[in-house]
Amino acid sequence: MKPRVNIRLSHELHRKLDEMVLAPGATKSAIMEDALRAYLDPQRTAARDDILLQRLDRIEARQNAMERDLALCLETLGQFVLYWLTRTDPIPEAERDAAQLLGQRRFEFFIDQVARRVASDEPLSKRALSASAADDLND
Repeated sequence: MKPRVNIRLSHELHRKLDEMVLAPGATKSAIMEDALRAYLDPQRTAARDDILLQRLDRIEARQNAMERDLALCLETLGQFVLYWLTRTDPIPEAERDAAQLLGQRRFEFFIDQVARRVASDEPLSKRALSASAADDLND
């Protein structure tokens, strides 16, 4: 004699089980045994694990690419700031207030430009790389 198991099902699953039992030769016990056997099958578990590992590998590859791109952006910005700081002459004391106001306006304009570029479908980096590639082909 098989052991008896009591389970609780949602109304929807119970309704579906009742519909499946209407088929000739189908019993609730047989349907539940088949479902549990499939769920607990080690090959099925291994296949599911393989699918998850493939997805994780793809996620890791994308994350590595993003980390590389971020490192490139940070290095580019750092090099630009270093170059700018070493090549720019200091502002005379008498002109600092006017320069600060002009700098504030330019900064606000810069932020607006960045926001527009981020919102557009063609960021500056893509356009610059395309232009660079076209120049290389023309040389």
